[in-house]
Amino acid sequence: MNIAIIPARGGSKRIPKKNIKSFFGKPIISYSIDTAIKSGLFEKVIVSTDDPEISEIANEYGAQTPFIRPKNLSDDFSGTHEVIGHAVQYLESLKINMNYICCIYPTAPLIRVSDLIQGYKLISSNCWDSVIAATNYSYPIYRSFEYLESGGLRMLFPDHYTSRSQDLEEVYHDAGQFYWGRAKAFIDGDPIFSQRSCAVLLPRSRVQDIDTLEDWRTAEILFKAFK
Repeated sequence: MNIAIIPARGGSKRIPKKNIKSFFGKPIISYSIDTAIKSGLFEKVIVSTDDPEISEIANEYGAQTPFIRPKNLSDDFSGTHEVIGHAVQYLESLKINMNYICCIYPTAPLIRVSDLIQGYKLISSNCWDSVIAATNYSYPIYRSFEYLESGGLRMLFPDHYTSRSQDLEEVYHDAGQFYWGRAKAFIDGDPIFSQRSCAVLLPRSRVQDIDTLEDWRTAEILFKAFK
């Protein structure tokens, strides 16, 4: 059995009620739920939440909320891996036999069925322990710098001070949409990033992590462009 788990706590501070905020007329979490259901990959689509309002909306759009997430896993310091592990352990306690778990983020309106399917094909090939959605940085990170307390600047990779950007290795980052893994890996706390990990590479135009209102507005622009 394959199960999608969407972690959606209710305590967002920078964007109040972020996970159920209206995005083009629907709660933003509904896009993740709908895409998971339409993919046909999952026997269950479960939302892990501590918030009754999120639970009600998730049920309305076809997800299940069989438990309320405990408070110690619902604060600003709770990691996604830990939250998914809790959900997997709960399902195991119900004697549910699970093969693969897909964590889908609740604020990923640009997610596509085809990307989930590609991820599933990779994880089910038994060549990889985990598969994440990723994209490349728009500018070489080896040319990045930080501000010092004095107001000055310091390069993070000073060895590349004179390197041409086109000569630098391309680097990637988590797209903030989904990742696949075996059920046992989430319980054991196995790392998502390793030499046994693979990525579904997405174009930057379909990736926008949403943490701030500026991020939200950018996601709206991208979504509208694709629509």
